[in-house]
Amino acid sequence: MIQKDSDTICAIATANGHAGIGIVRLSGPKAISISKKIIGISLKPRRATLVDMTLASSELIDRGIALFFKSPHSFTGEDVVELHGHGGSQVLVSLLNQCVALGARLAAPGEFSERAFLNGKIDLLQAEAIADLINASSAQAARSAMRTLQGVFSGKINQLVRDITKIRVDVEAAIDFSDEDIDIMESARVSDAMQTANHHFTQVFQAAQQGLVIKDGITVVLAGIPNAGKSSLLNALAGSDTAIVTNIPGTTRDVLRQEINLNGLPIHIIDTAGLRYSKNVVEQEGVRRALSALDEADLILLVTDSTMYSDQDLSPIVETLCAGNYDGDTADEKKSPAEINHLLSRLCVVFNKIDLISNSKSGVSSTSYREHELKLFRLSAKTNEGLNELRDHLVEIAGYQNIGEGNFSARERHLTALSDAQEALSSAIFGLGENLPLELIAEDLRRVQAYLGAITGEVTSDDLLGEIFSSFCIGK
Repeated sequence: MIQKDSDTICAIATANGHAGIGIVRLSGPKAISISKKIIGISLKPRRATLVDMTLASSELIDRGIALFFKSPHSFTGEDVVELHGHGGSQVLVSLLNQCVALGARLAAPGEFSERAFLNGKIDLLQAEAIADLINASSAQAARSAMRTLQGVFSGKINQLVRDITKIRVDVEAAIDFSDEDIDIMESARVSDAMQTANHHFTQVFQAAQQGLVIKDGITVVLAGIPNAGKSSLLNALAGSDTAIVTNIPGTTRDVLRQEINLNGLPIHIIDTAGLRYSKNVVEQEGVRRALSALDEADLILLVTDSTMYSDQDLSPIVETLCAGNYDGDTADEKKSPAEINHLLSRLCVVFNKIDLISNSKSGVSSTSYREHELKLFRLSAKTNEGLNELRDHLVEIAGYQNIGEGNFSARERHLTALSDAQEALSSAIFGLGENLPLELIAEDLRRVQAYLGAITGEVTSDDLLGEIFSSFCIGK
């Protein structure tokens, strides 16, 4: 529904800094009257017009283009005016201040997109896709966000809603006419429909998982003792001299973050300080930050020096990392058994510097350790030998599959809602099979639709909207 009595909002819609063109955007009931006072003429819808933009004193601010999009045929569904001037910050600020002086207010982050959602121009998935498109870190992520913006993901959710609605009609009718001597709901037919819907849920969930991976990628932390070649490995994966590399142990004292792109998948790599006990307070802080970085890792690469360590030396290195004992106190482990298991489930070991060992070859193997299978990589960050195998594993561990045109962007909340919806559907399937009261099955199906509605915004809360749109940039 179009908001009739909303404020008129304004914002600079282009990025900060110097540029050839800058845009100030107005949306709301006073957009056309405010713009007329600035440009001195009435605008025709969807026609670019060369105008002079002035202050109340008639002082010229800039000369540029004005565009008018009449409600409801605009991005927000309201009257929208865009003033396109030169991209100098002072010009845009002067225009913005004049809009405020004439009765508009500054827009909150994402408020234009929020109004588009509230006015039915886009659903919540499409609104989120706008932010994802702006923040896309790869061409693949941008394409996936664009497909969501075009309604690909929404179409899949809406089809699930239609499937569940048809099932609910049968169940609710059977409840309403339970006293009649007619068989409205044939259980085998409804059961088949539920199983088919459940299969579709699985397909959409898997596709959404891919969308999340494409958007967010994975975080990889490089850990290990000083001078094992962590920074060299970072540089090799990044393809540039991002980190300082020397023969002096302990060169890296802080965490260093770098994003790379592998086959359209963003990989966030964190290089850390060498893990060892030191009395140097700066190095101690570096070790503390390195251990803290392990908590945010989807994958931990424990980098070791092949000239110093082999498979037979693995246990002490891994045990020390698991325990987190780098402060000189080895009396107690610093991590609980659950924390150690979580760390080992994300751990791979990289034997670096194989170029310094005669007849040593790159390769990938695995070993069993504390009931976990650890991948072992032998490579040279200096010569890049064996690096492709590690790159392939990074893509594999993310669960990424390039399925081309089927990709769309997704977020963690979408996966959670899909999982909750499928769980409720499974409960309904179980209830039907066990001949439980139809009222319980109907309630499960109602919950399925509620979870799906939360994805597209059909069912939502002000808190959720505030959380989503506050992450947008101002002017969008």
